[in-house]
Amino acid sequence: MTLAIGLMSGTSIDGIDVAAIETDGLRAVVPRGALTVPYEPALRARIRSTLGGKGEIAAIETEMTEAHARAVAMLVREHGLKDASLVGFHGHTVLHRPWERRTWQIGDGALLARLTGLDVVNDFRAADVASGGQGAPFVPLYHQALAVDLERPLAVVNIGGVANVTWLGPREDQVLAFDTGPGNALIDDWAMTHTGRPLDESGALARTGKPDTQHVARFLAHPFFAAPPPKSLDRDDFARFTPEGLSPADGAATLAAMTVAGIAVARRHFPAPAKRWLVTGGGRRNPVLMASLAAQLDAPVLSVEQAGWDGDALEAQAFAYLAVRSVKGLPLSLPQTTGVAAPTTGGRLHRAARRA
Repeated sequence: MTLAIGLMSGTSIDGIDVAAIETDGLRAVVPRGALTVPYEPALRARIRSTLGGKGEIAAIETEMTEAHARAVAMLVREHGLKDASLVGFHGHTVLHRPWERRTWQIGDGALLARLTGLDVVNDFRAADVASGGQGAPFVPLYHQALAVDLERPLAVVNIGGVANVTWLGPREDQVLAFDTGPGNALIDDWAMTHTGRPLDESGALARTGKPDTQHVARFLAHPFFAAPPPKSLDRDDFARFTPEGLSPADGAATLAAMTVAGIAVARRHFPAPAKRWLVTGGGRRNPVLMASLAAQLDAPVLSVEQAGWDGDALEAQAFAYLAVRSVKGLPLSLPQTTGVAAPTTGGRLHRAARRA
């Protein structure tokens, strides 16, 4: 068992999730603590300026990596994790174009190893994309480890900046994963533009609005939804579907309806209907999204906490888990999760200087 720390900076650019687990990289997972460290507004704005792979990336990457090092130190201090030996550092995705065999997560793994004194694995997605995979989603193998004792078929939906789903069938080898459409990113951008706040907290804006159903129908006509998985998205791939001419409340309601509609139509790709849906990511805190999912899906919809999982820590835990798998040379992605030709490992290991 390895005590590993995972770091995740989500596409919504709200902050850093940092979590520790003990794991063998297979089925054994023991949580050891987690924190969320919000970005300072100025750093959030600087990271946002790099989206699309532009701007002063080198300087911002250094600043962001230093913030991640402070988050690791805080977790180690608050949870007594002096025996931690490995960090899984996802970094922040600024460009994701798998059809061009390009994916870019900024974050300096070598610098983080120096600052933390721990071995660091980063650049998790590049090997998958270079081998023809979509490079996302990358958490399904961790979902599979957590769900080993749960009733299946089971669907796990992550509503982050982009939304994705993992379908787990009754057999161990039955796993399917793909992006379903926008998650919170367009809603967050709309809220920032129209309210000056970085998100529609608790769905307060969307709750008072009315969705534009014709706009949602045009959105669902996009070929992405009919395309079979595997498939993945960049956070801004559907930015052109941001509503125009709507009130702040109606625009938020429309964007929320788009997120839910993308998840609902994903069912057509499942080998068998899910008996239960577990929702993780920031979207599970949005009552409008959760109520709409419950109304449209044909099975119970629960937050992952109701299954005993920690939704705030889940993705950070996943990259701790994947870091251990990377060091062991185990697959991080499968043909049925990213479309890569064969099970593929990945990640780059940066060894920390050993103390005398």
